[in-house]
Amino acid sequence: MSRLSKIFAKNRKCFIPFVTAGHPDLDTTRELVLNLAENGAHVVEIGIPFSDPIADGPIIQKSSFQALQHGYSFSDYIDLVREIRARCEVGLVFMSYMNPVLSYGLENLDREGFRAGLDGVLISDLTPEEYSRMEPLKKLDAIFLAAPTSSDERLQKILEVSQGFVYLVARTGVTGSQSDVEAAVPKTVERLRRYTRLPIAVGFGITSKEDVRKVWKYADAAVVGSAIVGFIEEHRSDVDLVKKVGEYVRKDLISDS
Repeated sequence: MSRLSKIFAKNRKCFIPFVTAGHPDLDTTRELVLNLAENGAHVVEIGIPFSDPIADGPIIQKSSFQALQHGYSFSDYIDLVREIRARCEVGLVFMSYMNPVLSYGLENLDREGFRAGLDGVLISDLTPEEYSRMEPLKKLDAIFLAAPTSSDERLQKILEVSQGFVYLVARTGVTGSQSDVEAAVPKTVERLRRYTRLPIAVGFGITSKEDVRKVWKYADAAVVGSAIVGFIEEHRSDVDLVKKVGEYVRKDLISDS
């Protein structure tokens, strides 16, 4: 059983924050992930910076562009995972695009990522059809996006190649804009449950404690990205940035108090 499977088996309501690797720098990213794990994160999605992040809204795009200015390599992101894993058992998933993954090599990512302690990878612009023509991942979980607009036939194709969990977007479009969770999520989760036992995580436009609670009513995990990345950007110059992010996540996104 993979680490992701064990995490979801143990926790009914999982929280998955997103951070951009290298925003504001990799040392801070490492400490942010460790702090997020201490403050309630079950899995952390680490965004790999890319020059054309078409699925991301302006907040995450900005963080990606800023991170690219450091000139980090994909190997640096693998080293980031290794450093986190030496200190923490939180689930770790890369969110990337085809271009940087293919430049590094999918087989290399599967092998070196797994050795470092990575658990899965979500390549947002990779379709199930394209993936089925590639050498599949053998060690990492391959995670795919599903949408409320997907037909039942499409959902089945997505689920045929999905591992770890299914990432359901709360609405179509890019990350960051507010979603009406109860408009489409319940029905789509119900449709997905017909075809899979995989856990279902919901993201895109999940920005508040209320959104997280609504997601947990229907799905297994809530993913929060732009709200956290925006908070990091707002406080990036603060000496206690890492502590503030952890407190924000715990108090404003997770805690009942």
